Amino acid sequence: MDDAVMTGTSVDASGEGKRRPAGPARQRHTSDFTALTRQIQEAGYMRRNYGYYWAKLIGVTLIGLVLALAFILLGDTWWQMVTAVVLALLMTQIAFLGHDAAHRQIFVSPKWNEWVSLIVVNLFAGMGLGWWNAKHSKHHAAPNKVGTDPDIAPGVLAFTPEAAEARKNRFTRWLATKQGYFFFPLLLLEGVNLHVQGIKRVLGKGRIKRRWVELSFITVRLVSYVALVFLVLSPGKGAAFIGVQLAVFGLYMGISFAPNHIGMPIAPREAGIDFLRRQVLMSRNITGGRWVDTFMGGLNFQVEHHLFPSMSRPNLRKVAPLVRQYCDQLGVRYTETGFGQSLKDVTAYINRVGRGGVDTWACPLASTHRV
Repeated sequence: MDDAVMTGTSVDASGEGKRRPAGPARQRHTSDFTALTRQIQEAGYMRRNYGYYWAKLIGVTLIGLVLALAFILLGDTWWQMVTAVVLALLMTQIAFLGHDAAHRQIFVSPKWNEWVSLIVVNLFAGMGLGWWNAKHSKHHAAPNKVGTDPDIAPGVLAFTPEAAEARKNRFTRWLATKQGYFFFPLLLLEGVNLHVQGIKRVLGKGRIKRRWVELSFITVRLVSYVALVFLVLSPGKGAAFIGVQLAVFGLYMGISFAPNHIGMPIAPREAGIDFLRRQVLMSRNITGGRWVDTFMGGLNFQVEHHLFPSMSRPNLRKVAPLVRQYCDQLGVRYTETGFGQSLKDVTAYINRVGRGGVDTWACPLASTHRV
């Protein structure tokens, strides 16, 4: 990592970081974010965009109804696989709206945001809001921090050196060395995983707010969806339709979320980092025009989203130049790259981790922010 990100340290001629007193540095770092927040609020970037979101909510509802009618009229034909792809794209856009509502980006009222997220995530998309909220809140609190961020927890893939080294079986260790190549094919199963995890959580013993609302919405959505598919299509075509829809949905969701943090620095368990640097250093923005904003649901402005999670999606593009300039002034690395390059970086990083070629945040900044 470049020495430029080591705000709070001095650098001698050899490039070694010399630690400054922790107290004043922490206070200065806290005031860094406070000053930025003041600029953002004074510029009006925290205001809600009701027209934008009402248009989105009404738009996806109408498109869904038109798509259902087209599905019925088209009938029992293999051309319905095209309908399945379109439905998958629509479901992902709906999931993006659920993400915004859960972050309270749409309305000032917490209750309005909560009910919109329940309707959009549970009833429209058929996923579990409680499971997603619990997981995503932990991620936002400590992105890319070992032992804290569930998005980099050990699983099918190893996102950290510790996870790769923990694999004792020779076959699984070998698979880890090639994991970058089957990462994207695995995303074809992510649609199924998202539904399964949501259902497991809502049926589990843990405390979930509005459990019965979630369970009712999910049940109505999934039962009506499967029933409609097999009423219109023969069993073979129906199974293919659901398979294609879930596969495209999972892939689309995966390539929208994967570039956000994979391949960015991983903070060790003991690292203590101020809020601004924690969110900026671990996040990657995706460059491009407004079509990228639409395609990625605003997640392309990951830095700004992590700094201001409740900021309405249309304001992220407006505030990005201000945040970029502010980070440059502080000497905090602000990462942005093209979409294609980000996917290459993700693949390369995952392969390096599997081969044991990545150290957990191997830069002087790690030692300057120990708790």
